[in-house]
Amino acid sequence: MNKNTVLTYATLIMVIMGLLLTALAVFKYDEIAGYGFGAVALGFFSIAWVFNALKGRV
Repeated sequence: MNKNTVLTYATLIMVIMGLLLTALAVFKYDEIAGYGFGAVALGFFSIAWVFNALKGRV
């Protein structure tokens, strides 16, 4: 398994976790906690974007 494959799997895992956290923020938590889950999901998507941008460069 080379570096690009590892980055691909890491990106996929981060996107899945971001989607799960977004779903928690939207459907389960209606109060202030939903904003926290949404912010963390945004961070997961940002890190996944960076991992995707690093493919082929590392």
